[in-house]
Amino acid sequence: MGFFSRSGFRLKWLCAGLGVKRWLLLLGLGVIVIGLGLGYLLRDLYGTWAFPLAFHYLTLQFIPYSVRALLLGAAGLSAIVVAIVQLTRSPLGASLRSGQESTVEAAYPPHQSSQGPKVVTIGGGTGLSTLLRGLKEYTSDITAIVTVADDGGSSGRLRRELGLLPPGDFRNCIAALADAEPLTTQLFQYRFGRGVGLDGHSFGNLFIAAMAGVTGDFERAILESSRVLAVRGQIVPSTLQNVTLCADLRGEDEARGKLCRVEGESRIPEAGLPIERVFLQPERVRAYPGALRAILSADLILVGPGSLYTSILPNLLVEDITQAIRASQAVKMYICNVATQVGETDHFTVGDHVQALQDHVGKDVFHYVLANDNFSAQLPPQANIEFVPVTYEASEEYQVITADLMDLDNAWRHDSKKLARKVIEFYYQQRGHRTGEVAQATEIH
Repeated sequence: MGFFSRSGFRLKWLCAGLGVKRWLLLLGLGVIVIGLGLGYLLRDLYGTWAFPLAFHYLTLQFIPYSVRALLLGAAGLSAIVVAIVQLTRSPLGASLRSGQESTVEAAYPPHQSSQGPKVVTIGGGTGLSTLLRGLKEYTSDITAIVTVADDGGSSGRLRRELGLLPPGDFRNCIAALADAEPLTTQLFQYRFGRGVGLDGHSFGNLFIAAMAGVTGDFERAILESSRVLAVRGQIVPSTLQNVTLCADLRGEDEARGKLCRVEGESRIPEAGLPIERVFLQPERVRAYPGALRAILSADLILVGPGSLYTSILPNLLVEDITQAIRASQAVKMYICNVATQVGETDHFTVGDHVQALQDHVGKDVFHYVLANDNFSAQLPPQANIEFVPVTYEASEEYQVITADLMDLDNAWRHDSKKLARKVIEFYYQQRGHRTGEVAQATEIH
């Protein structure tokens, strides 16, 4: 059935009124005329010039005309067949195979015009968008895998009222990877400060929600929104299923053998209690296929930076995602936060971050940890945060790499340029490339 549907789609291009047949005919006529012209020229040259003996054999003079015609015809036909086969593998052919009326996705897929390594980033929140903003200067082959556990703020309201996956982290990633005009990106991030029903909503969240309503599909909404802002790369969810992030917290009942259980991503840090573990409800969900494909074909997989328990782990708790990371041949790195996060990682060291990851997903997922080693700035005292010290137990399971990654304007966050450059430098070192290639990569944009 698929064959007939695809054939029918191809034949649509020959329908009356599309202005296709006349140009195909003209194209074929032009090729024939050029062939005849070359034939006359060669015939004249061969009759008037004295060629070396080798040309007698190169032009097949020892073979009858009919056989020569058959051989040349077979060679030309073979060239046409090869060209057609290669065209079907091109973006144009992809549109024909898919049977879609629109060729936008097929003609401009994220990976077709890529330069630089294939990078997969996993996380959510501000940390992920900071990383993406720097990475796009080094590669155009980026896949951001985003958590869908967010249930607070504008995203939570749209999730509850419209039944959507939370759009907020997707919006941040789209804005970070966008090549659109700055004003357009600023519009996408604009947040309404007043208005009945609008207060607290960002324009980008409403745009994605509207696009989902128009297209009837959240995946399609993200794709079209990315196209509008000329996103460099692609943004995909870790799963399309509606999940709730839950946590067991250590509190006053711990002495009696009981843990406090909290449901909802936004409520976990609000509880202000040490986190024993987080998990998804339902626990077993299917990963988004596009995320798995990206992981298995990646050159570099980056997890973080971002909220450890509420942005990073919700992705890794999708079992297929973690299994795909284990199976991937990519360089795998966890990027530790610059500063602790209230209600999640109070007083955590680099070793504590890694231990929490290993407790949830195992010890064989990431081989490298990147941490900040610049603690010269002052953190705002009212924030109740502190720098994450580079303290950890020596282990054969992972290697810690440190560098100055701090944003001088916001000392509790990463500098996107410093972070991206260090990551790409380390990747090229692991792959045995020359250091100069890192500088050349910046010419992509």
